[in-house]
Amino acid sequence: MKVCIIGCTGHAYYTINGLKTRGSGELAGIAPGSPGETIGPLARLAANSGHNPIEYGDYREMLDREKPDIAVVACHFGDHAKVAAEALHLGCHVFVEKPAATTFADLERLKEAYARSGKRLSAMLAYRYIPAFEAAKAAVDRGAIGRIRLLQAQKSYRLNERGAPYRSRVTYGGTIPWVGSHAIDWLYWFSRERFASVYAAHSSEHNRGHGELELTAQCLFVMTGDVFGTVSIDYLRPDGASAASDDRLRIVGTKGTIEIGPRGVLADFGDGEGERPLPLAPRRDMFAEFMDHIANPEAPYSISAEDSFYVTEACLRARQAADDRVLIPF
Repeated sequence: MKVCIIGCTGHAYYTINGLKTRGSGELAGIAPGSPGETIGPLARLAANSGHNPIEYGDYREMLDREKPDIAVVACHFGDHAKVAAEALHLGCHVFVEKPAATTFADLERLKEAYARSGKRLSAMLAYRYIPAFEAAKAAVDRGAIGRIRLLQAQKSYRLNERGAPYRSRVTYGGTIPWVGSHAIDWLYWFSRERFASVYAAHSSEHNRGHGELELTAQCLFVMTGDVFGTVSIDYLRPDGASAASDDRLRIVGTKGTIEIGPRGVLADFGDGEGERPLPLAPRRDMFAEFMDHIANPEAPYSISAEDSFYVTEACLRARQAADDRVLIPF
C-alpha cells in the first residue's frame, strides 16, 4: 500500500509509527501542503525510520505522479479541508489531521468531496487509541458506571514559542478546534449522545505575543438526554513541565465515576470497594488499523468519516459561540 504525506505541521509521525507497526506499506513521497511550510523535519524522521520518500515541492504533482492509496494531510490547519478534498478527488483515501476543517464552508466542501469519492476518510482523533481512554471506554460501554450524566474534560498544553501559522485565525483556526478537538471528541465518543447546544468563551490575553492565538477557553455543551459536558482548554502548562500536556477526563454516571489523569484510570463503581485503578487496554496503532481497514472494510477501525465530520462541526460551533458570546444550537 502506497502512502504520501502532505505537510508536517501536524502529527505526521503517526504515519511513520503506523507503517512500522504494520510492517508493510511504502512511504512514496512527502511534500509541503501550505505556503511557507518546510518538510525538513519530516524528511529526517522518515530517513531515521528507514524510509526514502521522494521530496516534492508541490503536493499536487506528488499525488499525480505517485498515485498513492493514502494521502496523509498534516499541513497548516486552515488548509486541511482544501488539501484533503483535492486528495479525495484524485482517488486517495485520506488520513487528515484534526480539525478536518476550520470553517463551516470548508467542512461542507470536504463532506461533498468525500460523498463523491467512494474513498475512506479519518481524522486523527488519536485519543481513541490511547490505552487509558480505551480502558475507560470499555468500562463505560459495559455499563460499569450506569448512564452517563456529566463529563468534565481538560486539555492543558505548554505554549513555548509557536510559529507564524499559530498566530493567525486563517492558518490556525483557533484554540478550541485545535487543542479542544480531542476533548470535544471525548464527550461524544464516551456518551454517544448528540450535541444539542454549546456556550463558550475564549481569550488571547497574556499569550506572550502570539497574535490571535487564544490562550484560554471554556465550553459548556448540552447533549441529548440532558447530558452535560464541559471542556477546559489552555496553553498555561509551565514551559519547564515534564510533559507537554496535562489531559484529564471525569465521567460521572448514575452508578459511579471514572477519572483519567496523571494517576492513570481510576474508577469507583459504587459497590463499596472504593476507588480502584483500571487495567489498561493493549495498545493499538491508529494508522496501522486505518490501513488494515482500507485493505479489508470488515477490519475494525474506531474513527469513521462521519465521526470526523461531526466532531469538527462541534468544534466550529463552539468557536462561534466563543467569538459571539452567545448560545449556539445544533
